[in-house]
Amino acid sequence: MGRNAQAYFVGGVSALGGFLFGFDTGLMSSILEMDYWKAYFGNPGSVGVGVITSLLTAGCFVGSLCAGYLADRFSRKRTIMVACVVFSLGASIQCGSRNRAMLIAGRFVAGLGVGVLSMTVPIYQSEIAPSHIRGRLVSLQQWAITWGLLVAFWIDYGCHFIKSNASWRIPIGIQIVPAAILFCSMVFMPFSPRWLIDHDRPDEAQKVLARLRAGGDMQDPEVVQELDDIKEAVRVERETAVRSYFELLRFPIRRRVALGVAIQALQQLTGINVIMYFAPSLFKQSGLSGDNASLLAQGVNGVINMLATIPAILFVDRWGRRVTLMIGSLGCAITYFVQAVATGATQNKIYEDDGSVNLQLPKGVSYLVIVMVYLFVISFAMSWGPIGWIYPSEIFPMHIRSKANSITTASNWLFNFVIGLVAPILMKRITWGLDLIFAIIMFAAIAIIYVFYPETKNRSLEDMEVIFTGSVWAHRDRKRVMEYDNAHVHGDASKEAASA
Repeated sequence: MGRNAQAYFVGGVSALGGFLFGFDTGLMSSILEMDYWKAYFGNPGSVGVGVITSLLTAGCFVGSLCAGYLADRFSRKRTIMVACVVFSLGASIQCGSRNRAMLIAGRFVAGLGVGVLSMTVPIYQSEIAPSHIRGRLVSLQQWAITWGLLVAFWIDYGCHFIKSNASWRIPIGIQIVPAAILFCSMVFMPFSPRWLIDHDRPDEAQKVLARLRAGGDMQDPEVVQELDDIKEAVRVERETAVRSYFELLRFPIRRRVALGVAIQALQQLTGINVIMYFAPSLFKQSGLSGDNASLLAQGVNGVINMLATIPAILFVDRWGRRVTLMIGSLGCAITYFVQAVATGATQNKIYEDDGSVNLQLPKGVSYLVIVMVYLFVISFAMSWGPIGWIYPSEIFPMHIRSKANSITTASNWLFNFVIGLVAPILMKRITWGLDLIFAIIMFAAIAIIYVFYPETKNRSLEDMEVIFTGSVWAHRDRKRVMEYDNAHVHGDASKEAASA
């Protein structure tokens, strides 16, 4: 880690915000299958389950829209702390729920906190990170999500053996612990240096940069140079800036907004949260018998998800965003297609007494479906999982970064909400047809990334203006960017020679 140890530490602490969302997602996927939970809330059907799961994401949608103003006005750091309090309140309401309405209200409130965190944490991480490890640092957000999923799966598995309502109240209540840890930890974390400069606090910004880059040496050349670059970028932006949401619709910013919204929407259209929320149901539907077996398979799924994210964290700044997304999309598409063909050709769908669907697949096909689910999770975790958060956090200028990211993050939660609402219904009605829909979307995503998305690896946040001032056809604009890079390198070499 070397000089970047402090940046890794601060980025890792703030990534606990992702852990909270992952924990809730993993929590509910298993709780939905608990007998005591079902009995307590009146055995909700597919529509009821869709409402209960998706109300968290509805809160996330609202929270992410509010986060832009909060992060600009009160700082990224304080906004994260407020979100922890809101999330804890929502978790407390859920833990003490007496009826379905109270549970839904608690999920909405918790969603407000998660929505704010999901927008603010990646921005905070991207603004404290040096350009050459920014992708890796923001990837910690997704890795924390996978850890949240993993921990929740195994806590649920253990609580599944408790023969009372404590089986679901205990895991819901445990959510408050990581929220409290994040709140207390953020007290000691620095403000974003870019936010400090934007609020005319350059001396504090220099101290933060010195802490993050040079072990406290405020006269370090890298610190001085980065401080000057940020000051100049903020000065230029102020001369032309109109700090409102309407600016997001203007040229040339609207192109970046469209790309940010699309990449967040496509992250959800991979179908990842169908897998994460409803994997136990999918495993049962595919013929994995017994609650314990399906929950155990989901626990294994969580381990795979966490481990498969590690290569992206280590190498995303080397592989680049474009290639990684296209390869990941191809992997997701193939696994969905194989699953759809195998299931569609062999299923004999029947409805059980409790309203669930049993596809009565041959044993070999059942195992094939489970393997395809695991391979899909690997493909997603190495690509769309981290880059869906990295790309929007790094492409916007400082003066509208929070507002723009609040819109892009809101699109993620909007699609998450819709998918969570309709997925339980579609899983029963069209079964393998849902896999085919996701396969088609993923094949289309390959073309979308290739044609429209410029590469952003190893670029400073202030350097993005050059990348996004060219043609909207990214695959045709690479020559111009290469010419800029060559001129930039030669210009730096000439300056060094002159100074020598």
